[in-house]
Formats: sequence, structure tokens, C-alpha cells
Amino acid sequence: MTTAVDERMATIKDIVCEILEIEPEEVTETSLFNEDHGADSLRAIEILASLEKQFSIAIDQAELGRMVNLRGVYEVVSESAGW
Repeated sequence: MTTAVDERMATIKDIVCEILEIEPEEVTETSLFNEDHGADSLRAIEILASLEKQFSIAIDQAELGRMVNLRGVYEVVSESAGW
């Protein structure tokens, strides 16, 4: 991965950890927010809104189904941001 990708992934991870109230070492790229970390739909919407604000993008709520782990969130954000 490039430095820019690493930085973006770190920012996304920070946002997710803050909203889910978990430690960064508890989250992997593939750990599931709902099953592994107890996130509910309200938390998912909070994550989406925070990402939109942080990266100045708009994410369709239909994409929430793909945003189940860090890898999925990064893919959705990168598509929306055009990275």
C-alpha cells in the first residue's frame, strides 16, 4: 500500500474506533462491525456521516450493506472520493 492509502485507512480506523468505542488493536481489516464489535444500524449511520464530513464526500446509504468492516468502508469511501 502507498503512504496515502495507509493514512486514509488510519483515519477511517480512528473514526470507526471512536464511534464503536473500541480500541484500535481490536479492529482488523476484516473484523465485522456488527458481529465482532456489537455495532448496530445507528452506529453504522454515524460512521457514514463522520466519513462524509471527514473526507467531504457524499455516500449513498444503500452502501451501508458493504460497510461491514474496515476493508468495505475503505472501498466505499475510495469510490465516493474518486481515489
